[in-house]
Amino acid sequence: MTELHPTIAKVTERIVKRSARQRRHYLDLIERGREAGTNRDQLSCGNLAHAFAASGEDKPVIRTGAAMNIGIVTAYNDMLSAHQPYGRYPEAIKLAAREVGATAQVAGGVPAMCDGVTQGQAGMDLSLFSRDTIALSTAVSLSHAMFEGVALLGICDKIVPGLLMGALRFGHLPTILIPAGPMPSGLANKEKVRIRQLYAEGKVGKDELLESESASYHGAGTCTFYGTANSNQMMMEVMGLHMPAAAFVNPGTKLRQELTRAATHRLASIGWNGDDYRPLGHCVDEKAIVNAIIGLMATGGSTNHAIHLPAIARAAGISIDWTDFAEISDAVPLLARVYPNGSGDVNHFHAAGGMSYIIRELLDSGLLHRDIMTVARGDLTDYGKEPVLENDALQWRDVPASRDYNMLRPVANPFSADGGMKLLAGNLGRCVMKVSAVDPALWTIEAPAAVFHDQDDVLRAFKAGELERDVVVVVRFQGPKANGMPELHKLTPALGVLQDRGFKVALVTDGRMSGASGKVPAAIHLSPEALGGGPIGKLRDGDLVRVCAQSGTIDALVDAATWDARDIPAAPPPPYDTGRELFALFRHHSDLAEQGASPILAAMETEL
Repeated sequence: MTELHPTIAKVTERIVKRSARQRRHYLDLIERGREAGTNRDQLSCGNLAHAFAASGEDKPVIRTGAAMNIGIVTAYNDMLSAHQPYGRYPEAIKLAAREVGATAQVAGGVPAMCDGVTQGQAGMDLSLFSRDTIALSTAVSLSHAMFEGVALLGICDKIVPGLLMGALRFGHLPTILIPAGPMPSGLANKEKVRIRQLYAEGKVGKDELLESESASYHGAGTCTFYGTANSNQMMMEVMGLHMPAAAFVNPGTKLRQELTRAATHRLASIGWNGDDYRPLGHCVDEKAIVNAIIGLMATGGSTNHAIHLPAIARAAGISIDWTDFAEISDAVPLLARVYPNGSGDVNHFHAAGGMSYIIRELLDSGLLHRDIMTVARGDLTDYGKEPVLENDALQWRDVPASRDYNMLRPVANPFSADGGMKLLAGNLGRCVMKVSAVDPALWTIEAPAAVFHDQDDVLRAFKAGELERDVVVVVRFQGPKANGMPELHKLTPALGVLQDRGFKVALVTDGRMSGASGKVPAAIHLSPEALGGGPIGKLRDGDLVRVCAQSGTIDALVDAATWDARDIPAAPPPPYDTGRELFALFRHHSDLAEQGASPILAAMETEL
């Protein structure tokens, strides 16, 4: 068996040591959860009668308590294309459970907002905190103590992290995440970007833009670019929390149906009454978290997970930071080019070999932890195979080689020697930059700052011609304490136009950029944020700023005495519309982006 890469081993060991106290506390928690208080043995007759009153033909089995009862936590809604297919999943899961003598009930629903709908709108300020709301909703769903296993139905940006954060507090329960798959490919991504930039320049109208967008996002399933949602699915594979290679099979297919059925059957077989108990809290350990970081780097995944993964890890008693991300990025080669880092989408990626190929390559090169507890029958080796139907029976087979060398490459000949996510640090704080889609000639930008407190003001300045120069666009007071840390993807077309006109352009922000960030260098998640006294608040228009992914630095090139004497300006007034005012509690108690920007975890840990 291939020896583990020394950097992966070193980072994992450091995380284990750093996390020892809180991990031990967490494992004690889930052991208590199994033994008392969160299972059916502890319920009174009145409790039970309420719980199975409407369970129909499953009532006799649930009543006996002799078989697993699966709690389904669903993020279904039919506005979010990725989650629309989940409408019929509960009935399918119930049928599959009965086939193996188990039962299933919908334990609860969680909110699932769509960043594609709210991008650039006031509702985007609720996006990050929807993750913590989902975690709370998941905990409420599982608090009924009626379940011996959990099926999590969720795919998109904050939904999977939120589901995991909540479910991990019930980590004694075996848990499988069940995806629904991406929509079929639509308009080519390159053409979509071209139309967006033409619209930003005023060269096409809204009708042409809407037609382009409708041809891109055209049916049920996940959006096909490789953003945060599809990075979620990748991570569930390398962490062993899906059925192997379930991530990118299209909705409505026979193969998709059989993978859902198999997940239900498997869940029924890994409960604590059998000989293959696989609780979520033991599946998600330090090695699984490291695998998730490795997967991000090897595939050019979403920078949003520099926030979500620390939060998921904390929910399992594990502490990681951006230094861990940076060191792993330096050691892990880029094996995939999926839009926006390449021309093909996730359907092309899957057809080329997809996650099965990626996992096999990384395992064979000592770049993934093989010996993790997965929800499948073995270790992570099972995830290096792809599912197929043979005579209508679900089987897994080897993927011998990449079927598209422009999409997937082996470790021996990668697209890049590193994973393309850089940690930058300097007198402006700490932040991350995803450079896998950025021309290396643009990894260093030194230019005067143009400082804004609102992304709409950036667009107004662009349309007025005020940014027609080399410029570092600074958008501050965008952190979790200020306004919930919205994504600033709305700025990408305008900044891309400036870059195409030959200007050196970079974005610096204490906010987020979409998981689909592309060719413009973007120093994001700058921490500490402006509202908390972060040095980004000291910047003034015209200050020379240097952003360098080569050296890993981000600095305001301002005389030290002048810099130290500056005050931070007053923050804009807090948001008070579109329901954003209801999240004031979350804003006031959120912690740093590098820690996961989670108010609920920050508050929870004060009681440990």
